[in-house]
Amino acid sequence: MSTVDAKSAVRSLTVLLPAGRLPLVTLNTVNELAQRYQLEIYFSTAQNLRLLGIREEDFDEVKSRLAAVGCVFKGPGKFPVPKVCIGDVDCKMGKADPARLSKLIMERFQGRTNVKPKFKIAISGCTLSCAGTMLTDIGVMATANGFDIYVGGKGGSFPKIGRRIVRGADEQQVLSVIETLVDYHDAKTGKKQRMSKLLDEPDFPFPEI
Repeated sequence: MSTVDAKSAVRSLTVLLPAGRLPLVTLNTVNELAQRYQLEIYFSTAQNLRLLGIREEDFDEVKSRLAAVGCVFKGPGKFPVPKVCIGDVDCKMGKADPARLSKLIMERFQGRTNVKPKFKIAISGCTLSCAGTMLTDIGVMATANGFDIYVGGKGGSFPKIGRRIVRGADEQQVLSVIETLVDYHDAKTGKKQRMSKLLDEPDFPFPEI
């Protein structure tokens, strides 16, 4: 079999892990499947779990077994799961619980369909920004006075620091701002686009502060 044929004969599957948490039932099932089908396990920088090297003939069975224990999979049109740090529950520097805010965000937006790709959300429990809030499309950073919100950050070959658009927001204000940004991104984007490319639009809904 040629190298091209070998690569096309296997697939990968990404399991979404809200707030980066890996339930034990998922862990046990993934471990069993990885051993049975000789798969590799990769934890992505977006805090999701990716199974690598799934043979085409095994793919449906692997996905079915994971779905049966409640796993949700990455796919087009889905609202992005926020990347988070551990927050004040397990870190003395934390000012808030990013996992709680991530849950509120997903409860508010996970039913949204046909979400345009190429934007991500990150939440940090303090200003050290371990989740990379200033280097992502929508970044939420907990401070002693509430949440600051950044927009338009990105990594890659030409990284950009996000623009701060809100200071001292509460949880409900964070949800409202995210909704406004996502609606704007959707209206301005045909297929996919990073938030950074929209910052200089005349009608961008938030000034830098």
